[in-house]
Parts: sequence; structure tokens; C-alpha cells
Amino acid sequence: MDFRPKSQQSVRIMSDAIPILAATAATIGFFHTLFGPDHYLPFIVMSKARGWTLAKTMWITILCGLGHVLSSVVLGLAGVAFGLALGRLEAFEAFRGNLAAQALTIFGFTYCVWGIHRAMKNKPHSHPHIHEDDVAHSHAHGHSHGHAHPHGADRKNITPWVLFTIFVLGPCEPLIPLIMYPAAEHSLAGTVLVAAIFSLATIATMAAVVLAASWGVGFVKLGSAERFSHALAGAAIGLSGLAILFLGL
Repeated sequence: MDFRPKSQQSVRIMSDAIPILAATAATIGFFHTLFGPDHYLPFIVMSKARGWTLAKTMWITILCGLGHVLSSVVLGLAGVAFGLALGRLEAFEAFRGNLAAQALTIFGFTYCVWGIHRAMKNKPHSHPHIHEDDVAHSHAHGHSHGHAHPHGADRKNITPWVLFTIFVLGPCEPLIPLIMYPAAEHSLAGTVLVAAIFSLATIATMAAVVLAASWGVGFVKLGSAERFSHALAGAAIGLSGLAILFLGL
């Protein structure tokens, strides 16, 4: 039996709880991200389809990851500060999670349709040529050069900002009920600490998976199917959105 004053017992409980919650935050952040393909699949397939450099892919991934975690962190801190019931926050998180999944699905399949249209428009075709010696020949070619926007036009593309908006809408479901609210029972500093650890683990896992996969995908050559890369990327994103809506991934 612990005969120390209750105040000392409370301090000990707090000092024990925060490290446990911090370790839990890192673990949940890692596995929540790893088992949620929507956290990294959009960046991998869009990087391949649009010909992004590895550096550009990484900063887009990290930017979207920051928007993803900070939206839930801010909401959780607001809930703690104003004493909002956990059930109300969970309901709001579920609402915006469903909204983000719908937006991801719509964006993916819309991009897929655009990709199919672009692929059909750039279907390889032949042009005959007649030389001075009256020898005629033809050669097939297309107008797709393996990336979305030659001459640097992709720099002005809104695709990264569409992804960022969708990721800001998407909540980190385990963060508030499993990490922030339990930590808030002990201290505000502990709440901020475990939220920061969860955020770091989530973004680091996103970046690591995207980095490894994008590097590997860079060696994949689609050959004649290259012109369908945008359609395939859109379909992959749309299907990941459907997986969230109907399978809860």
C-alpha cells in the first residue's frame, strides 16, 4: 500500500501515465498510417503519373501530412480547453472523415475520366512522308511525352492543393479519443507532448512509405500503357476513397 500523501501519488501517476501515452501515441501513429493506404497511395501514383521529382513528391506529402494531423490536434486542444464532450468531437470527426473520403473518391474518379480522355486524345497514329526520291514511308507517334505538363506548366497545377484540402478535411481518428483526452486528465503539457509525438510518427511514416515506394516505382516502365498513367492514378485514388467509405480503412 502506498502511504504517501495523495498529492504525491497523483504526481507519480501523472509521471507514469504520460510516458505510456507517448509510447502509445507513437505506436498508433505508425500503424494507423501504415494500414491506411489513403495516407500515401495518392502521392505515389500522382508522382508517377505527373512526373514529379522525388523532392517535390516529398514536400507535397509532408505538407499534406501536416494539414492532416494539425486539423485534429487543433480540434482536440479546443475540445480540452472548452470542456467539450468527447462524443461530440467524435461525431464531428466522423462527419468530416466521411466528407474527406467522398472528396477523395470524387477527385480520383474525375481525374481517372480526364486521364482516359487524355489517353484517347494522345492515341499513337501514323503520318506518311514522301522523300525526294519518291520513296514513301510512315511512322507512328503520339503526343504524350511521359509526363503531364511539359515546359514546366505543372508548377501551376492545382493537384497538390486539392490533395492538401482533402487531407485537412480528413481526421486522425485515434488521436483525440485514445491519446489527447486521456492525456488531458493529467496535464496540458502532456497533452501537447503526446499530440506532437503522434503527429511526428504519422508524418514520418507517410514520408518513409512514399519515399521508398516512389523510388521503386520510378524503375517501373509502363511502355505503351504510359499514356494511361493518369487514368490508372485516378482509379487508384478513387478506389482508396471507396475503401474508406465502405471498408473503414
